[in-house]
Amino acid sequence: MKKPTRKSAAKSGAKKRGGYADAAVDAAFDAYPRPLKAKLLALRRLIFDTAKSTQGVGALQETLKWGQPSYLTTETKSGSAIRIDQVKSAANQYAVYFHCQTDLVERFRELYPELSYGGNRSILLEAGNEIPEAALRHCVALALTYHLNKRKAARAK
Repeated sequence: MKKPTRKSAAKSGAKKRGGYADAAVDAAFDAYPRPLKAKLLALRRLIFDTAKSTQGVGALQETLKWGQPSYLTTETKSGSAIRIDQVKSAANQYAVYFHCQTDLVERFRELYPELSYGGNRSILLEAGNEIPEAALRHCVALALTYHLNKRKAARAK
């Protein structure tokens, strides 16, 4: 069996011995306090699982952007980047960040008014609460297909 390269492992979300395909991502996760790390790792799994089950997305690239674990659709260019991180101003909060120049968070507010939001760029989550998995899976799928859906809409006109 062919051993995955660093690049292919990073795109698939595969783990290397002792960490993630990207050492910088591994270090970022290791720096989080334990309860937040567990929540952020659950978000990471949710993002990769959603990408696998969403048509047109393809493999994700996991990297750091602005020091935050980030997930990019570099293979298909189907979506907008997603980042996850602890909220710096609130010790018990973490967030899923989306590109602020999209209408994604505005759409999420309409679909899921029960969630908490940080301006036009993030969904805010409390470390002590359960992850709203169904809502987040839908939001992540919309982000991962953002450009794909825009292209489809443009062709339909």
